[in-house]
Formats: sequence, C-alpha cells, structure tokens
Amino acid sequence: MRDKQQARRGRSGGRGRPYNRNSQQWRGAFVPHIPFDIIQCENAFQRVKPAPEETALTEALLKKNQELTPSAGEQAACLSLVTKVNTVLDNLTMAPPTNFEVQIDDVKQVGSHKKGTMMASNVVADLVVVLRTLPTVEAVEALGQKIIEGVKALDPNEVMTMLPTDAGCEISSSDASVKIIVTTIPANLKKLDPDMHLPQKMMQASLAAIRHARWSEENASHSSIKVLIRILKFLRSRFVGLEPLNPWIIDLLAHGAIMQNPSRQPLAINVAFKRCLALLSAGLFLPRSVGIVDPCEGGHVRVHTSLTLEQQDQVAYTAQTLLRVLSHGGFKKILGFEGDASIATEMSVWEGVVVTPSEKAYEPPPPQEDKPEGSDRAEGEADEMETQEETS
Repeated sequence: MRDKQQARRGRSGGRGRPYNRNSQQWRGAFVPHIPFDIIQCENAFQRVKPAPEETALTEALLKKNQELTPSAGEQAACLSLVTKVNTVLDNLTMAPPTNFEVQIDDVKQVGSHKKGTMMASNVVADLVVVLRTLPTVEAVEALGQKIIEGVKALDPNEVMTMLPTDAGCEISSSDASVKIIVTTIPANLKKLDPDMHLPQKMMQASLAAIRHARWSEENASHSSIKVLIRILKFLRSRFVGLEPLNPWIIDLLAHGAIMQNPSRQPLAINVAFKRCLALLSAGLFLPRSVGIVDPCEGGHVRVHTSLTLEQQDQVAYTAQTLLRVLSHGGFKKILGFEGDASIATEMSVWEGVVVTPSEKAYEPPPPQEDKPEGSDRAEGEADEMETQEETS
C-alpha cells in the first residue's frame, strides 16, 4: 500500500522525487550545479583590503599575446592566398567548367583566420565549401586540382601543392596554407553513403563551423576576447591536462569570462584570465554543471558534454593546480616565460608555500558482472529517463 502511494505521488508531480516503476528506484530531478564565480557575486563579499596590484600580470599576458600573434608578413601571405582561392571558388560557382560535375552552393570562411585569433605557429585559413552535389572522394580531389589550376592561372609564379585530408584538402604555398573543408547542403545529409562519400559527422561538423564563425563575428569581436583566446590556446598546447578543450569551447569560455558580468562591460584581461582558471577549477565543465550552453545548437546542449568524464576531471584538476600557482605569483611559469610545464604535475614551492598538484577524482567503473535476466533493460530505461530529465 505504501509503495502504491509513493508511486502515485511521483507520477502526479507531488512532493518527493520521480519514481521509475521499471527500475524500482527513486531518481531525483536534474538540478544543474552552478560553479562559484566571484565576479557574479562580488557585491556580496565585502573586500577587506585593496585589490592587489597586477600590472606585471597584465603586461605578461599582453606580451605573450604579441608572441602568439602572427607577424604582419605572415598575415599578409595568408590573406593573399585566401583571396586567390576565394576568387577561384567564386569563378567555379558562377561559371563551372564543362564536364565539371562538382556543383558549389556556397563558400564560407571559418576558423581562427576568420575570427582574428590565428596563432603564429599555425598560419592556416579555413574555407568551408558547401556542395549541392554529394561529396565523393573523387569530387573532392577534382575540386582541389581545379583550385590549384585556377590559382596558377592568376599567378603563374606561385608554387602550389595540394594535399588530400579527411575533410577535404589543403592548398599550400611557400608562406601559408588554406584548408578546404568540404560539406554538402543539409538536404543531402541523409543521402550520404559511408563507402562513397565523406563521413556524415564530418559534414555536420563543417556546417557547425559556419554557425560558429557567424556567432563569433556577431558576439566575440572585442579585442580582449581575441587576446584571451590565444592565451588559452597556448595553455592548451603547454599543459596536457587542458588538451581536451577544443577551439569552440575555448571561444565560448573566453567570451563568457570577458563579457558575462554584472556590469556588462568587458573585464580587464588579467581579471578574465584568472576568472577562466577559477571557473574551470570550480567545476564549470564537470558532470551536472550548468556549464556553457552552446548558442549555435538547439535543445540546450552544454558544450562540455562532448568531453569524456575522464577529460572533464582532467581539465578541472589541472586548472586547480594552475590557479594555486597563479595565486602565489607563478604566472611567468604558467605563460612559458620561465621553466617548463612540470608545475601542473609536480610539487612546486613559492616563497615558502608548497603547491601540490591536484589529483584525479574520476575512477572508471569496474567491469560489469553477470546480471539477472531483464535487469539490463530496467537500468537502460532508468538511464533513458534520467537523460530526458537532464535535457528537459
């Protein structure tokens, strides 16, 4: 009788947690965890002493950005090659050659060159070519050859190479490169044959890159955001624990750290840099965190769900260690002006204060044992119910 009353309360939306009759377990509603952010609630904590002087940190961040920014010559070479390739693609779109079966619907520039966050060590621009036809491997190679021929027709002295890639091809000159990322119109995605065409997931990712570039152009054009993106990309390459952060996550993290605050005014770069590490340390990208909702996808998708549980933990404990080092003045080692990346994995001492690296909290689940018949189905339905709760 008591079980029936409990089940009735769960179904009717009364007090208590939802009841899953299939799994015979109580499951709580999904309540996202909001990581502590001092910037959002600074007024609630009265400062007992003046804010520390951080001119040295600000100067170091700006200096690192200058090192990471491509030179004027590199940027000019990349822009020149992009212009030539774009001209050839426009000609192929408006007046395709006879017997050329590749039909181009649109060409969009995406990636770091478009967003103004290109790194000095990677002078590469990205162009997404949307085809009206289905993207076969042969069609991609034919497109690459036509681009090479067109660029050489514009500049006979240009030395060009074409290298096929999983997503299309890469056109390179002596000074720069342009990645041609091939996709197709959304209506063709269901017609793709895995044995003949480029992978569907790759096509969808290419279409998403167009949405990301458009969002960045409209929302993340402030110079401080671009500076912070470069620095976060550098940290990702310097510290293994931050490698799971992909470029889109870094873009959104930098934008949020700079712009999302009570004043709605861009924060200083030193404040935003510390805020990034503090948010990651507080669990911004851990399971059940509110995280960052992808502004380019429907259904309130949180960007950190693309990371595995191990990767989410890895990012959090690495950021915790770096934040403690930063709090004791170790920004030069974090930014690579001194020492190596061992501060994230080995104990370090700062003016008598010992900073011990955080340890991982995630442990993979043990191998599943044999279960009674029907238990897998019950658990699967319970997991499905929880997933629906989390996405609702």
